[in-house]
Amino acid sequence: MTQRQILQVFEQYQKARTQFVQTVADLAARPQNTETLQNAGVMSLLRPLLLDAVPTIQQTAALALGRLANYNDDLAEAVVKGDILPQLVYSLAEQNTQRFYKKAAAFVLRAVAKHSPELAQAVVDCGALDALVISLEEFDPGVKEAAAWAISYIARHNAQLSQAVVDAGVVPLLVLCIQEPEIALKRVAASALSDIAKHSPELAQTVVDTGAIAHLAQMILNPDAKLKRQVFSALSQIAKHSIDVAEMVVEAEIFPATLVCLKDPDEYVQKNVATLIREITKHTPELSQIIVNVGGVAAVIDYLGDSKGNVRLPGIMMLGYVATHSENLAMAVIVSKGVPQLAICLEEEQEDHIKAATAWAFGQIGRHTPEHAKAVAVANVFPKLLNLYLDTESSEDLQAKAKKALKSILQKCTYLPALEPLLYEAPSNILKHVICQFSKVLPHDSKARRLFVTSGGLKKVQEIKAEPGSAIQEYINAINNCYPEEIVRYYSPGYSETLLERIDNYQPV
Repeated sequence: MTQRQILQVFEQYQKARTQFVQTVADLAARPQNTETLQNAGVMSLLRPLLLDAVPTIQQTAALALGRLANYNDDLAEAVVKGDILPQLVYSLAEQNTQRFYKKAAAFVLRAVAKHSPELAQAVVDCGALDALVISLEEFDPGVKEAAAWAISYIARHNAQLSQAVVDAGVVPLLVLCIQEPEIALKRVAASALSDIAKHSPELAQTVVDTGAIAHLAQMILNPDAKLKRQVFSALSQIAKHSIDVAEMVVEAEIFPATLVCLKDPDEYVQKNVATLIREITKHTPELSQIIVNVGGVAAVIDYLGDSKGNVRLPGIMMLGYVATHSENLAMAVIVSKGVPQLAICLEEEQEDHIKAATAWAFGQIGRHTPEHAKAVAVANVFPKLLNLYLDTESSEDLQAKAKKALKSILQKCTYLPALEPLLYEAPSNILKHVICQFSKVLPHDSKARRLFVTSGGLKKVQEIKAEPGSAIQEYINAINNCYPEEIVRYYSPGYSETLLERIDNYQPV
């Protein structure tokens, strides 16, 4: 065989390998092919090609493995069991490995790690974090991005994995990445910081200690929507843990500029901004007051009017948290017309968890004083809460929150026109609170006493069957004591029969 023929054989062999990995990579891009590829034993065929002398074949083999592993946890498990990860990790750490291959190798690690904590732990156990740290220090932004993405997928599962990421020295490098000019790298680095910070106060503090807040704060008005999503997500995951870190986020002077993003065309940006504001306001009255002072409550109420579904949820909860802290802050929600907007949310939303959050928010607003309760009552919220509580289709959580909100508002409500319909509709455990409020108001209001009679309220009260000595019987007695005895008798059940008997027994003179 001549030298030329030998070279042709090698050339054919390389061409065949190239065609094979390229075809597998293309097939792996379509989910319907993955099971067939796995059954054909493609994993074991791709593994030796990761060591191929030709960089393009190495890279395409890794890409194919990444696509397969990305599809489901069974295929990712097969990558782990096939002892493929150590080879990828070794290649990542090598200085002379091509950048395209490094990106593909990081993609495989990410595709395996994303499925479960166990698979992410397998990635960590094979030494991937040290290799990914080396990749974060590479000059090429694409390699950094691929590494940051893999780190993000490892860290998001739980605090233990996130701590492993922190211990590898990743956080300072991610903070450097968000300062790079490439938007895609900024996005992924911010996402990774968010995934690290979310698990515990200690992990969030680690992110804060590297100066991340200031750099994230500089990007809140960046024109790139996907970057803003990640920035606001990271800030909210930091702020949620403690008063101290929430104060540091506020001190980064992100308000009032952040409020502009509640009107962002991207609804995920809107939602993440509302989530950030919610996480800040939940901590203290002082932090809530800061948000109120910069116009945050009015901005969130406008945002609720412009949004639907789960995008509304953090805004609804934010209003509830603000109102929780004090009478004045709850009044700020009322003055900004938060109650009518929440009533619209309660009417429009179909999901029980959103309705439950709205019911809870009403309870926080109305529980302070009669004035607060009246603001909720005049929005015709009582019948809606009662219906949600009594509806057998409502979730347990929705029923519980609607009941609790009703009780807490009713115990402060002295606005009788809103209470009276409940006399006819409320079950005994709610009715008790309604009767209690009438027993408090009627002794001191002659006009209300007259209206209570003419509207049929007094008659309805006489029809209530209460146990002697019970709380509700005492409230009924207190109401009855507001009227002459003959009036009470007149509206008592059976009184007309008694009168007829008297007529029957009456002997004219």
